[in-house]
Amino acid sequence: MTLPTDIQAVGNEALLEKYGLKANDAILAEEKHQPIYEDLLNNYEAKLIAGGAAQNTARGAQYILPPNSVVYLGGAGDDKYAAILRDACKQAGLRVEYRVDPKIATGRCGVVITGHNRSMCTELGAANHYDLEHLKRPDIWALVENAEAYYVGGYHFTGEYHSRPFVKPQSLTISPVCPPAIMELAKQAATNNKPFILSLSAPFICQFFKDPLDASAPYWDYVIGNETEAEAYADSHGLGTKDVKEIAKALANLPKENSQRKRVAVITQGTLPTIVAIQGEDEVKEYPVHAIEKELINDTNGAGDAFAGGFCAGIVDGRPLAQAIDQGQWLARLSIQELGPS
Repeated sequence: MTLPTDIQAVGNEALLEKYGLKANDAILAEEKHQPIYEDLLNNYEAKLIAGGAAQNTARGAQYILPPNSVVYLGGAGDDKYAAILRDACKQAGLRVEYRVDPKIATGRCGVVITGHNRSMCTELGAANHYDLEHLKRPDIWALVENAEAYYVGGYHFTGEYHSRPFVKPQSLTISPVCPPAIMELAKQAATNNKPFILSLSAPFICQFFKDPLDASAPYWDYVIGNETEAEAYADSHGLGTKDVKEIAKALANLPKENSQRKRVAVITQGTLPTIVAIQGEDEVKEYPVHAIEKELINDTNGAGDAFAGGFCAGIVDGRPLAQAIDQGQWLARLSIQELGPS
């Protein structure tokens, strides 16, 4: 699980150029990026916001679902950033079960906002040291067994891994960074015919973590991504197309472990319609997004996480697919009117 605290600030082209960042991107920090976090805190009007893609999704799902519906598992340090995360989750009514590592700092994500674009540079920290031992601890595994659905974000494929589940009550469970942990959740879902939902999360996941991503693919009941992530998947898998509908169909029709559920591929496109393909079906559907006035848009950071949260809440609640998508779009629209994934 990725558990960074977001350090968000309005920046400019010079700041992006200083750290070799793109205006609208998501990358893992390298050595050259390390100074950006203190730079944002000391030289810009930075705000500290609880972040982490999976944790954002968990908070979004809990916002919609009844109290005590979502559990989030992840890795954190023993520092002020972990305290920020705990406070934010407590306010959202989200149960968290962190593997605390006193020797490694909680992850941080530097977010440079330029207009409606945001560039995210993430240092995973303690989130990247989640292990299977924590997931299989009897009290934690009991939460997994009682979950009605599971959600895994693509960032969990980095380093040692990232994963998450959903439970009810404790309906949704969400877990951390460790490919073996992801596979344990995936197999648990398939064996018990429970929904397993995956988000591609960022283009680089499809490009540089292709093998662990592909290993989990047979277990996807739902796969969520945006148009950039879909294109990165198509490129890294040699699909030979940039057509979002064709990519969605390819994702939906990958080999599948649990034959009791048809896989559903969901591709968001910002203000353009959401594309949905279902395994074995020729028709690819389009769902127009909720309109919003340009002046109401404050920050698009976390919009995809919010969509996933609303969508997952719909799946957990047993809503029809169209309603789950509508719920995701509604929560994304709400989110982009706030600063950060709020």
